[in-house]
Amino acid sequence: MSADYLDLPQLLRARGTIQLPGSKSISNRVLLLAALADGATELYDLLVSDDTRRMLDALDRLGVRVEQFGETDFRVHGVGGRFPVSQADLFLGNAGTAFRPLTAVLALAGGEYRLSGVSRMHERPIGDLVDGLRQIGGRVRHLARDGYPPLAISPPEATRANRVRLRGDVSSQFISGLLIALPLRGVETTIEVLGDLISRPYVEITLATMARFGVTVVRDGWRAFSVPAGSVYRSPGTVHVEGDASSASYFLALGAIGGGPLRVTGVGSDSIQGDVRFADALQQMGARVSRGADWIESRSPADVREEGVRLHGIDLDCNHIPDAAMTLASAALFADGPTMLRNIASWRVKETDRLAAMARELRKLGALVDEGADFLRIVPPPGGLSPAAIDTYDDHRMAMSFSLAALGTPLRINDPQVVAKTFPDFFARLAELGDPVPVIAIDGSSASGKGTIAARVARALGWHYLDSGSLYRLTALAAWRAGASLDDEGRMAEIAAGLDAEFNGELIRLSGEDVSDAIRSEEISTAASRVAALPAVRTALLFRQRAFRRRPGLVADGRDMGSVVFPDAALKVFLTASLEVRALRRHKQLMGKGIAASIENLLLDLSARDERDSQRSVAPMQQGRDAELLDTTNLTIDTAVAQVLDWVKTAPKIG
Repeated sequence: MSADYLDLPQLLRARGTIQLPGSKSISNRVLLLAALADGATELYDLLVSDDTRRMLDALDRLGVRVEQFGETDFRVHGVGGRFPVSQADLFLGNAGTAFRPLTAVLALAGGEYRLSGVSRMHERPIGDLVDGLRQIGGRVRHLARDGYPPLAISPPEATRANRVRLRGDVSSQFISGLLIALPLRGVETTIEVLGDLISRPYVEITLATMARFGVTVVRDGWRAFSVPAGSVYRSPGTVHVEGDASSASYFLALGAIGGGPLRVTGVGSDSIQGDVRFADALQQMGARVSRGADWIESRSPADVREEGVRLHGIDLDCNHIPDAAMTLASAALFADGPTMLRNIASWRVKETDRLAAMARELRKLGALVDEGADFLRIVPPPGGLSPAAIDTYDDHRMAMSFSLAALGTPLRINDPQVVAKTFPDFFARLAELGDPVPVIAIDGSSASGKGTIAARVARALGWHYLDSGSLYRLTALAAWRAGASLDDEGRMAEIAAGLDAEFNGELIRLSGEDVSDAIRSEEISTAASRVAALPAVRTALLFRQRAFRRRPGLVADGRDMGSVVFPDAALKVFLTASLEVRALRRHKQLMGKGIAASIENLLLDLSARDERDSQRSVAPMQQGRDAELLDTTNLTIDTAVAQVLDWVKTAPKIG
């Protein structure tokens, strides 16, 4: 995986079983509650990610002793509500599940603290939480802009106030943070919710985990929550963290779109997480879903190989699944009819403005999208998804949600490392469950028969065909027409990235003009070989080549198809032939087009090109260790094609 991007092949189907990582929401809650409790708590199956590391780092700086005794298992020695360190600067990145509750807890803990994060965290509002804390004596100052981090916290003022009035329509994390902090006061305190409370399932998680640590909150529906006087957190001894229900949504949708069956384990009908109701939304879209106490399984409405079998669009209030609703937006790309997602205004104050970002990236794939203050309406493209490079906005859920689009098109995910926030090995797990569109890569020396054999194999199989060399020839032709120097690598890459190329069988167009013959001249062929040796040009053309990988399969010919462009090709073939035979073939080809040429000059040209191609620093021409060698010196085209098709029959990843 590149640091800058990850290219996902189009997937034919998806199936299998995945054990989910621990829930982020539960992990950071139990870490903080274990730290505040009396006694030591052993936490099993904790999520290990950027967000939980932020919480662990903060607890360490506050003097809480935490021991790791397994890959995902930790022992937290509680401090009984009083942190040993009363002065600290805490950097919390973009972890809202750490920043909001720590703000509330530290505001009532009696110390001097400074909380900051990345620039995006400083754009996420926290003014309502600060206002609520001030109502009960909290002394919290905004250090830059009113209503936003960074924050400075001082010991609270003495006050008899025992009621906090807090808006419920901004972030449920404000309610959760206050609830977790209130036992530190020692007196009964009530939170009165003004208006409707969004993201209620996350408050349910908070109430359930607090009860696990000995504090039972008295509630009046969703209007008020009271923490009794004398409430104290006590260690339950051990806590097993559920799998992450939000992460489950990506794989359940994958199974619903890609056939399945796809089972997620670690979360099921006994879960305390509201995002398990994402499975209900999939059922409304027509998916087949089954459940157990700690597993959920999804399938598409019918076998994915049946034509016309799709999900159908729905109209849904997503207040109960705000994070998982992002996955529904991507699933909507595979539905018949529009999908309306309502009551998602909270998306705008997350890691990015998710509403605007989701609309922008869905449109790249060809969807028609209406974006409102608190809704998205998505109409899937009637002609299928378009290949696109998806920007992720430093937001893990953007990267994971849009990975579903690989079931409809080759895809590039920019900045894929953002998934480390909650699911560091997400893309590796995705690859284990998806069956990619198969590729046959045919490589070899010039005039060895690559193009002719590859085209005939593609026709025999009914697959797509890519003459990758034409892209480099088109770049060379476009550069020549623009008067650009072949030695100007930056300019060559710019031309390659902007090619207006069209392939239709043997017909090749550049900016609408038929250039099928023009790009085959010896002058352009020589120039194309030079252009292909430029790393920046190869990078510019890489995703364009991979975008040809569409169902049911692709036959790609070119000198680095199996080594660089499609290293996971199901079958790799390397063609060769004697220099004399290749020269005769090229001579016959040129004479057939009325182009004068001499055998002697062609021998010299091919020999020089072989030397140049074998010595280039990027993707030198050579047989890969996993490629089948086919010497065509004494073979007819029909015989060579038959041999490749025989190899296809025995290739394990085809069929």
